[in-house]
Amino acid sequence: MTELEKLDAGLEYDFWDEGVNSRKLHAIEGCAKLNAIPVTENTAREAAVRELFGSVGSNPTVLPMFSCDNGKNIHVGENFLANYNVTILDIAPVTIGDYVMIGPNTLIATVNHPFSPRKRRGHIGQAKPVSIGRDVWIGGNCTIVPGVTIGNNVVIAAGAVVTKDVPDNCVVGGVPAKVIREIHDDTEKINDAF
Repeated sequence: MTELEKLDAGLEYDFWDEGVNSRKLHAIEGCAKLNAIPVTENTAREAAVRELFGSVGSNPTVLPMFSCDNGKNIHVGENFLANYNVTILDIAPVTIGDYVMIGPNTLIATVNHPFSPRKRRGHIGQAKPVSIGRDVWIGGNCTIVPGVTIGNNVVIAAGAVVTKDVPDNCVVGGVPAKVIREIHDDTEKINDAF
């Protein structure tokens, strides 16, 4: 298997591999293009987001300085908001539902490295996808680690480190993040009104 095939299969791979690195270079160029467009130029920014990401719903907002590792592994729904200084390390897929807001200085990571120093010296990485449901608000300065699934209608408190799956309809916070309380999903009333 090539290193890219290993990466895409969720196996350990060499992150210094030329093929793996070419994805990062594409992302660096796409992020530089997006971040250079003034925030007031909505149409140009949306076009740059659509060029960088794998798929995008209507009305995306991605503020500077956005960073990612691939771009094409990011799939976002309608009314997506990434506030200032969001980083998505999308070595593996990151799937995000409709009406998701990500606070400033937040990191979503799909890449991890081994505990073995020998393997780390060998540039070994391993990727696991991240999935985020609809109607999720991720507060500022949060970290979402590889392999996590976050349900629908979730609020992640500022500064939280999410290391485990999060169920629907709750607020989580802390390090590591834990469920603080349940919250009601009132979107059924909105949908019934139309």
